[in-house]
Amino acid sequence: MASNAYSSSNSLLLPSKEVPLPKGASSEQREAIRQFPSMSISEANASVPITAEQWRDYAQTTNARQKKKVKQMRKRLGVTVEQSKINGVTVRFITPKRLSEHFKDCVYIDVHGGAYVFFAGLPSIEEGMLIAHRLGIRVISVDYRMPPKHPFPAALNDVATVYKAQLCDIGAEHIYLGGTSAGAGLVLSLMQLLKRAGTALPAAIYTGTPWADLTKTGDTLFTNEGIDRVLVSYDATLAAAASLYADKEPLTNPLISPLYGDFEGLPPTLLVSGTRDMFLSDTVRVNRKLRDAGVVTQLEVFEGASHADYLIAYETPESFAVYRELEQFFIHYR
Repeated sequence: MASNAYSSSNSLLLPSKEVPLPKGASSEQREAIRQFPSMSISEANASVPITAEQWRDYAQTTNARQKKKVKQMRKRLGVTVEQSKINGVTVRFITPKRLSEHFKDCVYIDVHGGAYVFFAGLPSIEEGMLIAHRLGIRVISVDYRMPPKHPFPAALNDVATVYKAQLCDIGAEHIYLGGTSAGAGLVLSLMQLLKRAGTALPAAIYTGTPWADLTKTGDTLFTNEGIDRVLVSYDATLAAAASLYADKEPLTNPLISPLYGDFEGLPPTLLVSGTRDMFLSDTVRVNRKLRDAGVVTQLEVFEGASHADYLIAYETPESFAVYRELEQFFIHYR
């Protein structure tokens, strides 16, 4: 009889193994994986900034790299981008060449990702541009404040400010809201904030691989460690960014980790993740909690995809499928 691998410990020790490219993913997705400069777990853990000055340098380097990609995307997609402010919050209005008949009187509020510490400024509009172009919808991308200078609740307050302004202008039934990673976490945190205040919620929301629990709890934070080519390890940037963002607040505060909040009455929600995503557990846990609360959801999980792969490798069939599903989901809940 086999012995219980957990009998003397709360963890299961597995031998190291080689993980091949996902044969079930598209050829474009496999090539994107092959070309992505992924770090090992030890390299990722050794690269974490410590001081505020190191964080600023790290963020500036990351943002500069992302800015080049965003400029190329803007030219390729042909969207118009205009920087402005809404009640003191920096935003960018993104207008597609073609406006869909389905969304002519609607707006999508885009909340960017980046572990709450990256992609300030122009890099913040990456997914907003894709959604504007592929769905044919006007987008307001929120360039929210971030740590180390502006920890929680600055980002949440900025997103709430923009949402409430649109609520006054066009009404909740004409607003869609969404984001990826930390952006998706902020969207779910905003739902908690709005529910507490009795404020009308948007027509539908999109949560791409949401960072909904900033504690090291989700199963795939362990099982996909080192396999996720984007996040690599929770003990690298994620743990440090979570601490930096939360500041003195507990990570289980529902306005920081919305998975610990009340999901009853939330809008229809589209969720996206991948089989190699370290946030797959966060995604399926959010989906289950929403379903248990009676909320309509649609969960899309893509073979071989690491964290936010549909956004990083945005010309793959998997990426086109994500935004095609999002378009149909939003149309359905008009």
